[in-house]
Amino acid sequence: MKKLFVCAALAATAFVPSAAAAQAIPPAVIAVADLERVTSQCNACKTASAALRSQVTNLQNRQKALRAPLETEAKSIQAAIDALKGANPDAALQARVRSFQTKQQSAQTELARGEQTIQRNQAYIQKQVADKLGPIYQQVMQRRGANVLLETGSTLAASSGVDITNDVLAALNTALPRITTIAPAAPAQPPQQQPQGR
Repeated sequence: MKKLFVCAALAATAFVPSAAAAQAIPPAVIAVADLERVTSQCNACKTASAALRSQVTNLQNRQKALRAPLETEAKSIQAAIDALKGANPDAALQARVRSFQTKQQSAQTELARGEQTIQRNQAYIQKQVADKLGPIYQQVMQRRGANVLLETGSTLAASSGVDITNDVLAALNTALPRITTIAPAAPAQPPQQQPQGR
């Protein structure tokens, strides 16, 4: 039995060097790229960024347009309530308050929907860029002989010879001539089915 263990141990050690050789990792050839510069300076990215800023400005203008009459109406209602000096408001004033609250809620809902649309559009823009960048990284790394790519911001220092930002930027400009800045409509959620009673 002892001989069997010794033979098995010798056989196992015979395979260790070849297994270790098979797992050898090639030396790292590192390249760096400035992702922030790539995504802010690509031609389509600049156009998409301007379109997104325009959407934000439009929403801010809509917010101001909704807020001004609501503030005026709120002051008017508050003045009417103050004039009562603690007495209960009549039916007309109560109706004005309810109407104001409905308008206020409607404005909040509209603005929230606008913010969600802008966030969806921004995510859609980022997805289009990211979908193109993955293959571009691989192509540029292969062409330049790198097997590791780091973001410039995560390095302490790097020589300009390992910076492939310009290559990535040029490839992205070619691969992504334009970006759609309006996200497709979110799929409608199916109505929730209520469990049936027994």
